[in-house]
Amino acid sequence: MAAGSRVETFAAMRLAIDSWRWDCVPYFIRTGKQLPLTATEVMVTLKRPPMTHLAAGAGNHFRLRLGPEVTLALGAMVKKPGEAMVGEPTELSLVNHPVGDEMSAYERLLGDAMAGDATLFARQDAVESAWTVVDGIVGDVTPAHSYDAGIGDRLKPTF
Repeated sequence: MAAGSRVETFAAMRLAIDSWRWDCVPYFIRTGKQLPLTATEVMVTLKRPPMTHLAAGAGNHFRLRLGPEVTLALGAMVKKPGEAMVGEPTELSLVNHPVGDEMSAYERLLGDAMAGDATLFARQDAVESAWTVVDGIVGDVTPAHSYDAGIGDRLKPTF
């Protein structure tokens, strides 16, 4: 962050959906500049079974990366070979490496706009719904804090 700047370059949020189906399910969003990885990813962490001996505190997960490459992954604690009940994290993943000359996101968006294809564009009602989430926090001023570049990789959601 430039000296004297009060512009946020990293943000982390905890969101919840007000629905019985998603009660007690937190959603974490992290975004910022100079993060070590640029990706759009959904991580679903599953609740641990009540009596597990393999890994205290660790749970299984599904990871769905939507960009820049498509990845579907299942992460689990797997017992290490031997008599000891010790687990190690393992991830089984399927990765799609597109071949050929892929267009950048902006090239595709501009091409679709010129062709009249609205598939990748948000509808007015969807934009208005999204703003209802943001409107609740607009004006809520949180002080900006200085930090070193790349800090987003070291932060874990603790809220």
